[in-house]
Amino acid sequence: MSNHQKRLSAPNAWPVERKTETFTVKADAGPHGDAGVPLLIVLRDVLGYVDSRKEARYALNQDNVVINGDPVNDEERPVGMFDIVAFDEREEFYRVFPGEGGRLALTPIDEEAAQSKLGKIVSKRNVPGGDVQLTLHDGETLLVDDGTDYDAGDSLVVAGDGSVVAHFEYEEGALVTAVEGSHSGEIGRVEEVVVTPGSASNNVIASQEDVPGVSGDGFETVAEYAVVIDENFIEGAEAADGAEESAAEGDETDDGGDDE
Repeated sequence: MSNHQKRLSAPNAWPVERKTETFTVKADAGPHGDAGVPLLIVLRDVLGYVDSRKEARYALNQDNVVINGDPVNDEERPVGMFDIVAFDEREEFYRVFPGEGGRLALTPIDEEAAQSKLGKIVSKRNVPGGDVQLTLHDGETLLVDDGTDYDAGDSLVVAGDGSVVAHFEYEEGALVTAVEGSHSGEIGRVEEVVVTPGSASNNVIASQEDVPGVSGDGFETVAEYAVVIDENFIEGAEAADGAEESAAEGDETDDGGDDE
């Protein structure tokens, strides 16, 4: 298996220029699966904090980069939707948020908001001992005593110690954002969930009429792409759009993306 990833065939979520070089770094195994972006791309191509893999390794070995509360020393570690990326020495904190066209973008947040992250429940099941295991979109699992109030499609805000600090239900009237597809990054309120017979995905129809700071005629997406959020994310989405535009305008000066 190749240790390289061609830029032209990189996932759409990766915020890299496609035609400047042939190769870029390949994501290691980890959270988010194929949707994860290697940390090196975030540090080099998005933020511009390093110019090469060597510089990234040096910074990571100093424990200067923290993801979801844990120092990271692997430049190929996947970074994905709603992860919290912190640079403690710089006192900078970012949330990964969906941008236009499905690309991941970084939203600046304050230190308090960086103490917890959002996760979408993708499944739940009973485990031995009577607990209920909740699996989130990034592969993280949580054990709760009573899972009655939690359903697949709901969102949780999880603190660094694994405790649930907020719960947003997936229901009509809920504020959602699309994380994939042609409406990626758009925000609206669930107007209707259209149940599709058979094995096809359900559709979510979202209205944007009464969402502060958001204008549009609404959108429709598949249920798997819709994630329930709260009002604090609206400002974040606007910041993500601005950050993505700035990154897209920047020139890449690395020597091929995957060289030492």
